[in-house]
Amino acid sequence: MFTIPGIDWPVRWYGLMWALSFIGSHFVMNRIYRTEGRTEKDLDLLTLYIIIGTVVGARLGHCLFYDPGYYLSNPVEILKVYEGGLASHGGALGILAGMWMYCRKTKESWLWVFDKIVVVVPLAAALIRFGNLMNSEIIGKPTDVPWAFIFESVDKLPRHPAQLYESIFCAILFFVMYYLWKNKRHQFGPGFMFGLLCVMLFTERFIDEFFKENQEAFENAMTLNMGQLLSIPFVLIGLFMMWRSTKFLNTTKDSSSV
Repeated sequence: MFTIPGIDWPVRWYGLMWALSFIGSHFVMNRIYRTEGRTEKDLDLLTLYIIIGTVVGARLGHCLFYDPGYYLSNPVEILKVYEGGLASHGGALGILAGMWMYCRKTKESWLWVFDKIVVVVPLAAALIRFGNLMNSEIIGKPTDVPWAFIFESVDKLPRHPAQLYESIFCAILFFVMYYLWKNKRHQFGPGFMFGLLCVMLFTERFIDEFFKENQEAFENAMTLNMGQLLSIPFVLIGLFMMWRSTKFLNTTKDSSSV
């Protein structure tokens, strides 16, 4: 993209979008935390856990989901994050782990935290997928649709801009989640927002994989690729959390009406 003068350090789209995703997410979460009566100190601690969890989880996810044999034989290579290789499903697990540690330390309700952090997750995902698009990463399959992109650093074939599909969907999902938090949050039981995000985000991811080239050769022999298989548990967890939340809310209403 460009080089920082003086230190000759290259800045690439993907890295820039990662940085913007954390900055933008922190800005929105600051508003949420202030509205919910929490302190900036609480948010700073959560942000630290989320950043560490996201990066570590995304890196380990890529190494263990897509090429475990190589990385387990060469564990030092796992540390070379700067060479690329991050998996969104691993990042999601890392975020969950980071939030769990935050809740354990602060004694905050984990469902309360989950229902707030999911508001900004699609914002971060939208920015990161845009970075993938600009870096010609995670490219789509060849197509003849009028809006096809040609990724010249890869080949001259018109391809689905699968990264853009996901980026646009996540941007829309962010506004939906923010609207629900701002205007409807008191109508939902604990965990509903978290469940809804899991269902919406990973259902789209499952569908989007049909338009993408497989990331690893071993996926070519699979009916569903690794991204789709990893998305299914998140969708099921999301459905369970929405059901559990609705049941809890109905039980609470019934008890209060007696």
